[in-house]
This record gives sequence, C-alpha cells and structure tokens, in this order.
Amino acid sequence: MENKEQLKGKTIVITGSSKGIGKETALLLKDRGANLVLGSRSNIEKVSENLLELPLDVKSEQSVKEFYERAVKHFGTIDVLINCAGVGMFANTIDLSTDDFDQMISVNLRGTYLTCKYFGKHMAEQGIGQIINLVSIAGTTALPGCGGYSASKFGVLGLTKVLQLELRQKGVQVTGVIPGAVSSSFWENIEPKPDISKMIPAVTVAKHLLYLITQPSGAFVDEITIMPPLGIL
Repeated sequence: MENKEQLKGKTIVITGSSKGIGKETALLLKDRGANLVLGSRSNIEKVSENLLELPLDVKSEQSVKEFYERAVKHFGTIDVLINCAGVGMFANTIDLSTDDFDQMISVNLRGTYLTCKYFGKHMAEQGIGQIINLVSIAGTTALPGCGGYSASKFGVLGLTKVLQLELRQKGVQVTGVIPGAVSSSFWENIEPKPDISKMIPAVTVAKHLLYLITQPSGAFVDEITIMPPLGIL
C-alpha cells in the first residue's frame, strides 16, 4: 500500500511549476506530506506552512538567488531540486531566429545552471541532497528542426554529468531525466500540431520523478530515459 506521508518533512523545490511536468509533479507531491517550493514566471506569491509559491525567472541570476534565499529562509533546508523550467521553438537551424536560439539557451541551459549553482552549494554544505534535471530525447538524439533546442538540452545533459562527478562525494545525487515527447502545453504554439495522443502523459513523467525521490538509500541513479510506447515520434 502506498504511503501518502512518505515525504513528510522533506522540502522539494520545483521550477517551471505552473504547467506541464512541473505542474503535474507539484500536484502529485502535495498529498504526500512534502514541503513544496514552487517557482514559475506566472506564479503569484503564496505562502503557507507547507507551501511557498513564488515568481521565478530562471534566466535572471538575481531572481534565482532571491528564490533560493526565500526557500531556505522559509524551510531551513532543501532536500530535492527538480528543474522542469524549459522552452522550445522549432525550425531548421539556419532559419531559426537568433532571439529564439538565445531564449532557449538562457532558459534551458543557463536557468538549470543557476538553480544548480545555488541549491547545489546548499546541498553540498549540508552533505545530502538530490537534483533532478529534466533533459529531453533531443538532448541525446539529433532531430531535424531542433537545432537550438538540442543545443540547450545537450548542454543540460553535459552539465548534469559534470555535476554528478563534482557533487557525488559531497552526498548530492544528480540525475538526468530524459523523456521523449510529452503531452503538455509545450506544443501549443507548434505548427503543424503533432499527435499528442501518442505522447507520454505529463503525469506519467511526474510519477517517475516521485519514484526517483523515494528510492532507498545506498545507490545513486545517474540517468533514466522515458519514452512513448511507439518510440521517437
């Protein structure tokens, strides 16, 4: 039988919490006794005993720093960081606008770096913690129309692998989660519209993240790949 209080007393930070995988993960964890720190550009500040919901722009170091400081001040220690914030714009690489390329690098790669920098240092100092970075199958596989997105996500995977080496001896587990196409609002502005019925439900990925943060001690999970039943779409 599932223990609904298995995360009681744990503090979990989720970026990109207002939609997609981040939102579904937050909803899944709310009933399991965890303290939640939720960050998103669209968030309006909400504070309660077990919930701190704050606006967060992961591109801005000042925003990330303030988000981190508020989280630590409110809950004292941070146990898990889940990086879900991300954007994607798709076009042939030579046709992609430079602004769109810069946006993806800033949000997906720089944003992940900044949150790992602040929360990772905190976890290293306390000698325990877990960071989960959402990558993408586009971060391991070359796909047409994904030049900028792949560049950012290949970067996230590389950053994750370096952090694993740097933080493992300090008691911090760093995991790269590599999902294939996920059914979410991510595709709202994509034309032509893909068939989202063949994609992974966002809640399914959230359940895999719950699985990762409730594993017994004694081993670190470096990387998992989660694919739609029919493979790459």
